[in-house]
Amino acid sequence: MKKLILTLILAFCLWTAMFSPWTAPHVPFWWTMTGSALILCGLSTWFNPNWWLRVHWNATNILLGIGIAIGLWGIFWMGDKVSGWLFDFARPQVNAIYGMKAGESPWLLSALMLFLIGPAEEIYWRGYVQQTLSQRWGSNTGFAVATILYAIVHAGSLNFMLIMAALVAGIVWGTLYRFFPERFSAIILSHALWDAAVFIWFPI
Repeated sequence: MKKLILTLILAFCLWTAMFSPWTAPHVPFWWTMTGSALILCGLSTWFNPNWWLRVHWNATNILLGIGIAIGLWGIFWMGDKVSGWLFDFARPQVNAIYGMKAGESPWLLSALMLFLIGPAEEIYWRGYVQQTLSQRWGSNTGFAVATILYAIVHAGSLNFMLIMAALVAGIVWGTLYRFFPERFSAIILSHALWDAAVFIWFPI
């Protein structure tokens, strides 16, 4: 648990530096995000190399990953409409998130999210954090705590919509990992595809 706690502290510090309104202007976001995700992925592999045993690439998992990404995009599309109706601050906060891609190559960002950021985050949050907590406290508690931590790590942004987005996405991926850990490759693929789709290909 000490190793896990150290990685969580590191994740919180890195995500706060990237998203906090006081530090974000001084941080090259995309390269910091890529490096942070890879560092956490590397630590996950060092501390828990067995996550790889649950990754199986086949037609079923690939199609399932695509389906999960599409379904999650639909959830966020509906959530955007509802939140815009309920909260005046919702759309400006969403626009602030999309502003992070200003001036960047959509091809580069797509590649980073597809092949590095998305997979690395999933390997860390589900393959290491949720798995470790589940082994320690049971599957349900492990899922709940990992999901809450995934949302809290974004709290430094002071962006309610970003925190809620992380919570909703964390619930979806965490639930799938809770009940279908053998479909981990599909979950990884869905995270990568959803990142690129919601942020670059089909923004909401």
